[in-house]
Amino acid sequence: MNSAHELSTLIDALLTLRRDRPSKAALATLTRTSGSTFRRPGTHMLVLGDGRVVCELSGGCPQRDIVAQALEVTTSTLPRLVRYNADSGLDVLMEMGCGGELEVLIEPLATTHATDFVDALAQCLSERRCAYMATLFAVDGTVVMPQRVLWSEHVVLHDDIADPALTQSIVDAIASATNKHTIALNLPSARGAADVLVEPIDPPHALVVIGSSAAARALLPLARALGWQTTLVDHDPARLQAMHLPAGLDAVCATPGNLRSALPLDAQSSVVVMTHNLEQDIAYLGALRGAPVAYMGALGSRERVARMRSTPVLAGLHVHAPAGLDIGSETPEEIALAIAAEIMAVINHRSGGPLRDNEGAIH
Repeated sequence: MNSAHELSTLIDALLTLRRDRPSKAALATLTRTSGSTFRRPGTHMLVLGDGRVVCELSGGCPQRDIVAQALEVTTSTLPRLVRYNADSGLDVLMEMGCGGELEVLIEPLATTHATDFVDALAQCLSERRCAYMATLFAVDGTVVMPQRVLWSEHVVLHDDIADPALTQSIVDAIASATNKHTIALNLPSARGAADVLVEPIDPPHALVVIGSSAAARALLPLARALGWQTTLVDHDPARLQAMHLPAGLDAVCATPGNLRSALPLDAQSSVVVMTHNLEQDIAYLGALRGAPVAYMGALGSRERVARMRSTPVLAGLHVHAPAGLDIGSETPEEIALAIAAEIMAVINHRSGGPLRDNEGAIH
């Protein structure tokens, strides 16, 4: 699937495309994969009529062929479902070198209404709402012009499938799923057996850095490069004004006492405390008790962290401290890299270890 950062880029491009009509374009979506592939189902790529690409789907020859097919689709009004496997003209087993197979939906964006769903997507991201988007793309094995329904919790934000029974079947199937991943469903409908791709939509990750340290100054631009929404917090307004903050960064002046009221936090947020003042660190961490964040970390040596953990204010509070993966970091930039890597591992439910096993084989 696309990251939230990629999805924001894609939405901006689709909105620009709609504004600049009559530009030709096609949207390519990875619907199914098997074996090792570059990207997972739910990843989208926009191909413009002049050959420019927004958010690549894969690498090597499959990418070039997908773009070529998309350019053909831009001149028609018919969608296309393309499979890359050992039986296709382009053998992914050979070209990709990783034993993977792909199924790609390519739809022409031939009308203004073809991108109506983008408004609901943009609304979800701007309001930091989690949602699901279901795309109906085939009936009884025959590809059809994609139709979508997008909902957040129990509120439907967009629906051009216009089949309440099918929509309810999709919602019920997702409600019973154990993992929040993109999934391809085959469900009965009034029109026949419907192939539907259902994608979870999450807002961009938000990183809050508390303290104006050198490591904080190094972490903020790295987080921005990852597409995270970034906020710097300090209790000293003069210190915030003196810092040269990267573009797009929010700065909030807040003490531990008013931190929660000054700063909205959600399950797609992380907080790293690095004031270099032990008492302040403890106070800010204590103020975060009960906050619905994905990751809470604190900078410091093991001795300093031991003193943190021994204070009753932080008893029972789960804090990643010292924050960061063990990669031998010393400089502020290296420390920032280690912290960002640990946050990514936590939000992606990974251990943060090497991709290979103990015998050198790739996972």
